[in-house]
Amino acid sequence: KSGTQYYPYWICYAAGVCMDRGYDVDLVDCIARKLTTEQTVELVKQSNADYVMGEITTSTCHHDYQVLTAIKKACPNVKILIGGTHATVLSTKVMEECPAIDVVARQEYDFTLDEIMKNWDNLSEVKGITYRNQSGEIIFQPDRPWTEDLDELPMVSKVYEKFLDVNDYCYAFAQKPMIQIFSSRGCPFHCNFCSYPESMSGRRFRRRSVKNFVDELEYIHNNMPYIREIFIEDDTFTVDKKRVVEVCDEIQRRGLKLVWSCNTRVDTLDYDTMKRMKEAGCRLLVVGYESGSQKVLDETRKGIKLEQSEEFARNTKKLGIKVFGCFMIGLKGDNRETIEETFRFAKKLYPDMVFFQQAVPFPGTAFYQWAKENGYLRTEDYSKWLNEDGYLDCLVDYPYADHKEIEKIRDNLMSRYYFSFTYIFKTFLANLDWFEFKRVMKGGFTYIWFRIKKMGK
Repeated sequence: KSGTQYYPYWICYAAGVCMDRGYDVDLVDCIARKLTTEQTVELVKQSNADYVMGEITTSTCHHDYQVLTAIKKACPNVKILIGGTHATVLSTKVMEECPAIDVVARQEYDFTLDEIMKNWDNLSEVKGITYRNQSGEIIFQPDRPWTEDLDELPMVSKVYEKFLDVNDYCYAFAQKPMIQIFSSRGCPFHCNFCSYPESMSGRRFRRRSVKNFVDELEYIHNNMPYIREIFIEDDTFTVDKKRVVEVCDEIQRRGLKLVWSCNTRVDTLDYDTMKRMKEAGCRLLVVGYESGSQKVLDETRKGIKLEQSEEFARNTKKLGIKVFGCFMIGLKGDNRETIEETFRFAKKLYPDMVFFQQAVPFPGTAFYQWAKENGYLRTEDYSKWLNEDGYLDCLVDYPYADHKEIEKIRDNLMSRYYFSFTYIFKTFLANLDWFEFKRVMKGGFTYIWFRIKKMGK
C-alpha cells in the first residue's frame, strides 16, 4: 500500500549456493519485472532449463499453481522444485493441489537443492523434502538439520548484483536504493502470530561470524556505492547484544561509512548498545510493539512489558534513532477497547513511522489454530486471501468486529496517526532532509492513492 517490494532473498541465497557448486543458474524476479504467465512460460522454454525453482506464498498459491501448471504443460521434462513458508507448512497439501510440482524443498533450502539434483534418481536419500515418486505417491522425508555454519552461505549482495535491478526494491521506511541481507537466522522467541520461525528459519538462533558479516558490509560499501541503506533482515538482529557491539566495533575499525537499519525487540536493546549502533551508522529500528494492552501481549506470547516499550522509545529519542513501530489489531485477547488502548499507546510512544495491521492467520502459527478452533477464520480457500485489488484481505471475523469492520478500524487508525496536526508539523516536517522527504512523500502518496481508490468502490 506504500510501495514496498521485498528482494527475493531466500531464492537468491539458494541461487548463490548453486553457483558456488558449479551449476549454470539464471534467476528472474517475475514479480519485479511484471512478467505475465505467458512471458514466464516462454522464458522457461527459451532457457532449456533442467530444473525450475520457485517460491509460493499462502496468499498467491492459487495463481502460482496456474503458472506452474502452464510451465509443466509447455515444458513437460522440466523438474519443478518449490519452497517457501506455505509450501513448507502444507507441503503434502500443496503437492496434491498442484500435480505440476515434483519436489517441495522445506524450510531453509539453500543446500537442499544441490542434494536434490545430485540424487534425482534416489530422492529417498534427501532430507527436508516432500516429493512425488515414480508411482505418483507423495513421500514426506524427515526434516534436514538447520544450517549451523552460516559462513558457508554466499554473499547475497553479489547475487543481487548479478541478476537483479536494485531500483526495483524498497521498503517504505528505507532510503532508496536499499538492500536486504541477513546476519543470522532463527528466532528464539515465541510470538503466536509469526510465520517464519514456524516454517523457514526455526527457533534456533544461528549467527554469521562478525568477520564474515562485516566482509559483506564492506563489499557493499566498496562495490555498490549507489546503495543508500542496508537493511539487516534478521528476525531479530539484536538477540545477542555482545555480537551486535562487536559488529559495530568492526564497522568502525574498518572505517566503513554506512547507513543501516534492522529488526529488533524492545527487550533486546539497552541504551549503551543502541548508542554503539548509532555510532556505527544505524539510522532506524523496526520494532514490534504490537499492542498497548499487557493482557494482549501476554496472550500472544510476545514476552515483553509495556514499560520496556516505553523505555525503548525514550532511548531512541535521546539518541536520535528513527523508529518504525509495528502494531497489530485483532490479536488473541483483543477487543474494541484494547485496540483503542493500542492506538493511545502508539501516540504515547510516538514512533517516527507507524504501521497498524490486522493480524494474519498464516498456516502453521498458533494464531491460525486459535482462529480456526474458535470459528473466527473466514475461509481456508487461499484463493480468497487477496481482494480484487491484489491486497491482503482481512481473514478473521471476531465476536466484536467482522472483517470489514476490522479493515475500517485499521485504516482509521492509520489516518488518525498520520494526519494529525502534531504528526505533520512536529514529526514529519521538522525532521526531514531532502532524501528523507522524497522517501516519505513517495510512500505517503502511494498510500493515499490506495485509500482514494478504496473509497471510490
